[in-house]
Amino acid sequence: MSTVDYNYETNGVSIPQPAASPSDGAVSDDPGSEGPVDKSSRQYHRLHEVRQQQGTSLRSISRRLNLTVQEARELEDPRADLRISDLLKWQKILEVPLADLLVDSDGPLSEPVNSRARMLRIMKTAKAIQESAHECGVKRLSNMLIGQLVQMMPELAEVSAWHSVGQRRTQDEVGRIVERSIPDNFFNDPSR
Repeated sequence: MSTVDYNYETNGVSIPQPAASPSDGAVSDDPGSEGPVDKSSRQYHRLHEVRQQQGTSLRSISRRLNLTVQEARELEDPRADLRISDLLKWQKILEVPLADLLVDSDGPLSEPVNSRARMLRIMKTAKAIQESAHECGVKRLSNMLIGQLVQMMPELAEVSAWHSVGQRRTQDEVGRIVERSIPDNFFNDPSR
């Protein structure tokens, strides 16, 4: 993929110049910067940081993006120069403002995003308590807590509990056995 750097100016006229890819190990002589900048170490986004703060697994993200986990991990690398359309997909899945996914300073994430991430973790914990509770009093307390959290943030109603064992699947998802099918003649083959 070719990208274009529009920050290069000559005699007041803006001329698009092809930007070197990070794999070239190229150095930028951007007139606005203080000397050459090594593009291979430049960070473009905060996808990994925001995903971890939101408590979302890479596997879940990769499923929603229709990518392998490895492909999602590569996109999540802060040095990966993503297209805006890719950033918008991540933004929709992580449900955060696009500005919080971009690197503009070394400051922390915005307070609304931090607050939402904390509420999400509390709701996941409350749902896990509700699922594992055997006593009536504990179930009643967890139901009250869940109700109060939903009143504060209605989108938390759809949040599921922390996974206790492995990754849960929906009814339409299939397990690994479908990916690694065994031929029909496997059990009837006398050579095995």
